[in-house]
Amino acid sequence: MLLQETKTIIKSTVPVLEERGTAITTAFYKNMFEAHPELLNIFNHANQKKGRQQAALANTVYAAAVHIDNLEAILPALVQIANKHVSLGIKPEHYPIVGEYLLKAIKEVLGDAATDEIINAWAEAYSVIADAFIGVEQGMYEQMESQENGWKFLKNFTVARKEKESENITSFYLKPADGSNVPTYEPGQYISVRLTIPGEQYLFNRQYSLSQAAKPDEFRISVKRESDNDPNGRVSVYLHDEVNVGDVIEVSAPAGEFVLDAATNSPVAFISGGVGITPMMSMFETVATMTPSRPTAFLHAARNESFHAFDKDIQKYVNIMDNAKYKTLYSDQPEGFITRETLEEMVDVTGEVYVCGPVPFMESMINELRALGMKDEQIHFEFFGPAVVLQK
Repeated sequence: MLLQETKTIIKSTVPVLEERGTAITTAFYKNMFEAHPELLNIFNHANQKKGRQQAALANTVYAAAVHIDNLEAILPALVQIANKHVSLGIKPEHYPIVGEYLLKAIKEVLGDAATDEIINAWAEAYSVIADAFIGVEQGMYEQMESQENGWKFLKNFTVARKEKESENITSFYLKPADGSNVPTYEPGQYISVRLTIPGEQYLFNRQYSLSQAAKPDEFRISVKRESDNDPNGRVSVYLHDEVNVGDVIEVSAPAGEFVLDAATNSPVAFISGGVGITPMMSMFETVATMTPSRPTAFLHAARNESFHAFDKDIQKYVNIMDNAKYKTLYSDQPEGFITRETLEEMVDVTGEVYVCGPVPFMESMINELRALGMKDEQIHFEFFGPAVVLQK
């Protein structure tokens, strides 16, 4: 329980966190990795290079300061981050390290402005927030391990099949190397994959949506191949070019809060752009097989037909459903973008909508859905990688 004096000091730092938060988190990651290079085996190197992880942490620290009087207001964000943490194997002993270098970064960036009073207040606040993360994550780990066929941290899986879905997306069917089954999961969840790439110093972690409805004996992820010239696409290129049937990779248990509400029969729409189609496939297949009478719309945006994954699968399910419609727009063609008129045609605004794709795509779709009268609680969306602030 934080004292009111501590809360007041934390709130006084809100303006400087808004202005210099990313500078603080950039210094934090730099210094922490220099002192603890073993942590590079946990974090996503590509997100570090792009500055996305630094920006995401800065947003989280800023939100904590803004809502220090009522930290429950950031509970949804905390749970979303905790899901990421458990999929990466973050442990309680990591939190003191993070706290130490976060406080040092605040002092380094702010200099004399970071008085002992401010540092001590943030040390107290961090302790409370860290304890909250540890508690939530411990519950998640216990649930993962105790469920049927569950496990904690990482487990070896074998690549059972590898299938090309489009010009740039390939699916990997993964089965436990010990011959066991897999735990069930909610449509929309993801797993972490940990790889050792020859010639690289550190392990690589990537999170991929489970792209099919829950099966008893396998997971499926569907990976977009990035450009050979993009160093941030190292893992996707390695998966596409080097990982073959029979190879073994480490996999986490399923996690994530971007999940289908399968307990209702209200209208539902799935809106995806590019590889954002992957979590939608798990959700859509679940609706098609479990509640085929549910009013459903699937709206997808792709570059062109060759880059459109799962088209035949979606059409197959639409044909067996009672009230489903499906439309794709290709940006290489005239009028090949999803517009407000397209949304009016396809989406029942009384229901639920799930959106996934590149950030500009999601911003556009969410703003248009709001313009059509949909409330924020009806619109669900997922980021690939660290969450960023959507522009309204």
